[in-house]
Amino acid sequence: MGPLESDSSERAIGLEVFYTDTPGSGGKVKKQCDDFLVEEISRFPPRDDSGRFVIAKVTSENWETNRLIRVLSHALGISRYRIGFAGTKDKRAITSQLMSFEAPLESVQKISVHQVTIADAYRAKKNMTIGDLIGNRFRIRVRDCAMEGDKLSSTVAATIAELEVLRGFPNFFGVQRFGSLRPITHIVGKHIIKGEFEKAVLAYAANPVPAENEEAREARRFIQETHDFSEGLKMLPKPLMFERIVVGHLAQKPGDFPGAIMAMPRNLQMMFVHAYQSYLFNRILSERIRCGMPLNEPLVGDVVLPVDKDGLPDHDKYIPVTKTNLDLVATQVRNGRAYVSAVLFGSESALAKGEPGEIEGIIIAGEGIDRPDFVVPIIPECSSTGSRREIVAKYSELSNSVKYRDLEIELALGKGCYATTFLREIMKVDAIESDRAVYLESFQDAELPGSPD
Repeated sequence: MGPLESDSSERAIGLEVFYTDTPGSGGKVKKQCDDFLVEEISRFPPRDDSGRFVIAKVTSENWETNRLIRVLSHALGISRYRIGFAGTKDKRAITSQLMSFEAPLESVQKISVHQVTIADAYRAKKNMTIGDLIGNRFRIRVRDCAMEGDKLSSTVAATIAELEVLRGFPNFFGVQRFGSLRPITHIVGKHIIKGEFEKAVLAYAANPVPAENEEAREARRFIQETHDFSEGLKMLPKPLMFERIVVGHLAQKPGDFPGAIMAMPRNLQMMFVHAYQSYLFNRILSERIRCGMPLNEPLVGDVVLPVDKDGLPDHDKYIPVTKTNLDLVATQVRNGRAYVSAVLFGSESALAKGEPGEIEGIIIAGEGIDRPDFVVPIIPECSSTGSRREIVAKYSELSNSVKYRDLEIELALGKGCYATTFLREIMKVDAIESDRAVYLESFQDAELPGSPD
């Protein structure tokens, strides 16, 4: 008997199977912002009173990271590119993270933005960049589960027991990577690497979905049908800030579809191709689970990642697994000193060998793509050399408690790992449809409906 298949819209983002075969708790996440608390486990730049950067702890509620950066840059009167951060966070949440500001200390301390707190500011010579963190701690409340009390507790315990055998959970990219309400970022990314820039723009700025409000749907539908970007700009709701940037560029420069993509912040340009790589990774990992191949022990042909000084997988060092070193590498993986990986396919990617490599090769070939596609000269930010990613995410500090039909979970994860992917094994609900339902119930006035979280 194979793994439990996901019979839902999640399959469109490569989430095709579950690892555990226990019943799901059901329930809803993020009905309220304080149901999802995220605290960054930070890597603090050394304090230096002569430094040009200000480091501060920024706590925000219900803020999409790129929009928050934009508002903070306006408050300080500086370019958004003078604000650094280590990782993007969930929008419908209360999040705490370090940011750097190339601005006067006093100005940073005086920032006043709704539902944003600035604390513990100090000067440093080093700024924050993507990846400058160790991980994140989460406290999550799942409401309205499908069971209650002791039954809920025992079901959750049974799922966690299966994950303990794995010593983690499948390290899928979560729904947020693709856009919770409109999971289309990977589609945009594929169009970009294929040089289909008009299709990429329309997939992002047009392409209406039922989950959005009527005003947004009508604007997207109009743009989709008419390609009238000047009139479409007038129709797009103001909270759809990045869509307005794209459409506004085309209203000024008709036909310049690559320029419309480049008008967006650099990290959003990168996000599209990275999301497509994430989709491929999810499909590869799904197929590995479906084939019954182990996740926490290497096979001949696998590529493993040794750990770095923080105990995290080193994505710059690859160890191919051969018959000669299999036993040694397997011991390293069992002892937590190495991780089995799968490819994040790009222009310089080398696939695994053996059975793991066959899966990677079949998925890549089935998409009709090749390495040169990931070199995008016209939009350099969208180029990607590729990498590898661990296929098991390890957790620590795990605890849970049940109160009637509500479940509260606390855990810590390494950087790049998704708490929502852990929850997926516990809840076994369609995360896309669940997010949409919560939005329709509680977030009709939320900002940036339809933009990537």
